[in-house]
This record gives sequence, structure tokens and C-alpha cells, in this order.
Amino acid sequence: MGSRKLFGTDGVRGIANIYPMTTDVAMQLGRAVAYIFKKEPRRHRIVIGKDTRLSCYMIENALAAGICSMGVDVLLVGPLPTPGIAFITWSMRADAGVVISASHNPYQDNGIKFFSRDGFKLPDELERAMEDYIFNNTDDESHRPTASEIGKAFRVDDAGGRYVVFAKNTFPKELTLEGLKIVLDCANGAAYRVAPAVFSELGADLVTIGVSPDGENINRECGSVHPQTMARMVKETGADLGIALDGDGDRAIFADEKGEIVDGDAVMAICGTRMLRDGTLKGRTLVATVMSNKGLDEAIEGEGGRVVRTKVGDRYVVEEMLKGGYNLGGEQSGHVVFLDHNTTGDGIITALQVLSVMVREGRRLSELKGVFNPYPQVLLNVRVREKRDINTMDGIKGLMERMEKDLSGKGRIFVRYSGTEPLLRILVEGRDEDRIKTMAEELADAFRKEVGV
Repeated sequence: MGSRKLFGTDGVRGIANIYPMTTDVAMQLGRAVAYIFKKEPRRHRIVIGKDTRLSCYMIENALAAGICSMGVDVLLVGPLPTPGIAFITWSMRADAGVVISASHNPYQDNGIKFFSRDGFKLPDELERAMEDYIFNNTDDESHRPTASEIGKAFRVDDAGGRYVVFAKNTFPKELTLEGLKIVLDCANGAAYRVAPAVFSELGADLVTIGVSPDGENINRECGSVHPQTMARMVKETGADLGIALDGDGDRAIFADEKGEIVDGDAVMAICGTRMLRDGTLKGRTLVATVMSNKGLDEAIEGEGGRVVRTKVGDRYVVEEMLKGGYNLGGEQSGHVVFLDHNTTGDGIITALQVLSVMVREGRRLSELKGVFNPYPQVLLNVRVREKRDINTMDGIKGLMERMEKDLSGKGRIFVRYSGTEPLLRILVEGRDEDRIKTMAEELADAFRKEVGV
């Protein structure tokens, strides 16, 4: 079966119909997830949801066949945002949930990710156990039920409606969106039906784009990866703000009434400072990744809170939140997690939290984002021949230490290798743009001499 490792940082992903995103692998993943979660002797159920990609039909059928072949029933919910599938999984007390989506990637890609019964993404050890079952299981026949023990597949027709009610319930009951004109971009993805329902039922006047999926136009010149379309529409229609979701609906990027983009860091600053003032930010702590802007730390610290950082990836943010008992965290990309409301990033819920601050305070988004004063950033990539441990390069370590000292707490330097390409990423942040540009270029030259191609 080729590679001995299927799972990446967020499930299994690749070009649809090319290994590992083939029907053969999907069927084996279906069998593996059923085997792992089929513990005590009773009827078991696994939820399968998807986005709007053409290849989802093919993968959905293969997954369902694999699961049913292990004597586990399947609940098919159709196109629904990733956080909606997490919600349906725990709401219906299913044993696990499966999402078929490649998130913000183009339509030819696809992916499969899994949730446990509590709605959280699977830990590494369970993913390893599934891989072990696929690659090392020899006694296959003994796991295969026959006759009435074979699994059945059911369609859950009202899954979208259930999720709409759930999402609306995260918005304060005494508030309404009446009088607000919103441009909503659903990326021709999984949220194309449920997102307009949520905002319009709460009273908003909606201008929608990206709500006509055809299997191939998901994320194409729309959604959170291309928020310029939404931002332009805000200015053209005189809307109060714009919201752009991604293909699987777990992240949101905004535009204020002037058409200026508002990213995940600004959203965390707006919501985090409000929660600090309300006394609802648990541990007075926000969780962000190493890529978030230092301006976010200053905004939160200015209200008496603190920022804890993790490595890149929403699963690491959630792990840190669960470990510390925190309830707000996220990424610059617009993937924000409100653990009081859902178990994973949810673009619709993120938008509702921002809107609740706007309505409560009677302020425009351009005013609210003033709490976040981002540091200028310079990001450079250096192509490398080898990914040598940076700590072993004494000359470069010394250079970085001198630069950090020079920034004297008013900026930072962050260097890491790309997880997927032969690249070294250099991020320099500071208030003086010319100075940090010079620093970044000096660092890049030093790395080119040491490990560059």
C-alpha cells in the first residue's frame, strides 16, 4: 500500500483518486475506525459528513462500505461544516465522526479526518492504532460479521437544521442582528446552506456569495483564502461587515465596513479583551500559536491577561486549552476555538461572537479592531538542502541572540523548517519596518551560507 504513514497534521489528505486519497484507502480507513471504536458488544454508529467536492461522493461510499463491513452503522449527514459534524457526533451519541474535506484547498484535493465521540479530533495514538490495523492486520476474516450483524447506513435528513439551532444558541438570546447588513461568503463549501440560515434567522440583512457549489468551485476565488472578493462587496453594497468562511466552515476571516481585512489575531484580540472585561476568559489566558502577532500579546496583557503559545496547528491549540482549562484560542488564519460553545474551530460561531461584541457595544468592526495594534512582520523563505538542527549552528544562534537583544522585547525572531517543503521560514517582527527587513535579510543570508541550496 505504498507509504507506511497515512495521517498528517490534520487527518489524511492528498489529490483525490491518487494514493492515499483513493477509494481503497478510504474503505480501509472505514474498517479501521470501526474496529478501533467498536468496543463493547452493542450496535455502534459512526457519523459521516462532507463538503461539496466532486470526489466526496466516491470517498463517502467507500468509507461507508468499510464501516458497514465491520458491523457498524453509518449516519450520513451530507454537506455540513466540520464543526457541525463534531456537534452531530456528540449530540447523537455516535461512537465517532468522519469528515471528508480538504478544508481551504482546491477542489481536486480531498481529505479524511476523524472525531471521537466527544467531538474532539483524534489523538496521535488512535491515528497510529488505525494505521497499525491497516498495515499490520493479518487476521482480517475474523473481524467480518455476516448476516444480520452487517452494518446499515442511514441518512440524517435534519442534521443541517439541528446544527443551525445549535449555532444560533451560542448568540446571546437578548440580542438580534436586525439593522446589520452582512456580506457572507460561504466559499461554495460545506456551509453554503446552514450559514445563511443562521445569520438571516437572527435578523441580519444578507448579501451572499459562494453559495452555489457545483463540485468544482469550492474555494475558487472566494472564501477565507480569497477574502478580497468579500471585502470588495462590502464596500460596493455599503454593508456593515463581511464574513468569509473556508471550504469546510471551520475558520472565518472578516472585513470591516471600510473593506479592510480583519484576521484571526484581531478577532482573538477583540473577543479576548471583551471576555477579560466580562470575567469570562478562563485563567485570564488566551492560547495562540507561535505565528500569531506580538500585538496580540500586548492587547491581552493590556487588559490583565496573558497569551500562551503552541506550535502551529489547531489541534495543538485545543490540546493546550484542554490541559490548562482555557476557553479561547486560535490561529491567525481565522481558525478560532470557543470551547464554551464547540469542541473545534467554527467559523459561524466565531462570527457570532464578534457580532455579539459589536451589537453589545454599539461599535463598528473598524473601531473594535483598534484594540489590536499589529507589529509589522517580514516573512522570508530560504530553500535548504538539509534540515539541520538550528541549535547546532553556533554562528547563527549568536546572530539571533544579538538581534533579539537589539529588539529589546519590542519584537521577536522566529525560525522554523516547513513541515512539507525543503524550506526554512524566517519571521521577524518589530515596530521599525526597515530595521526588521534588514534583520530578516541578514538572517536569510547567514542560513543560505550554512544550509541553503
